[in-house]
Amino acid sequence: MASRGRKKASLQHKLQQLRDVTNSSAVNKASIIVDASKYIEELKQKVEGLNAELGSSSNNKNINESSSSSSSQNQLPKVTVETLERGFLINVFSERNCPGMLVSILEAFEVLGLEVLDARVSCEDAFQLEAVGGESQEIDENIDAQVVKQAVLQAINDME
Repeated sequence: MASRGRKKASLQHKLQQLRDVTNSSAVNKASIIVDASKYIEELKQKVEGLNAELGSSSNNKNINESSSSSSSQNQLPKVTVETLERGFLINVFSERNCPGMLVSILEAFEVLGLEVLDARVSCEDAFQLEAVGGESQEIDENIDAQVVKQAVLQAINDME
């Protein structure tokens, strides 16, 4: 009997973790799994988009850039910015996590006049940030995705 209780508690714990990771509000097991499946599909689409973006950008690099060491390329932060209807979707990934990196990036958002509407951050081993920056009332209308990307990269570089 105690073994069955432990298994049930373990399953409930794992389902709760799955709900947390996928931001699901579902209550029953089937709905949680459906939400997780949708979340995985969204992640697959993001990965395909990023791979396509990396493929097109690597075709544009010259031979000198491609000869740099892979270890230095891996340590560089990867920043992508997509324009949304009223704001930007900002993704940052760095294999090394520096103390204060999140604060520095958020300060760059503030300088640009972007309000963080939603964000997911992981600083455990590597640094990962996915944020939606919405336009505040004082935002400069000339800000585009490239300006946001440069500001984030500058904030990261200023830390080093």
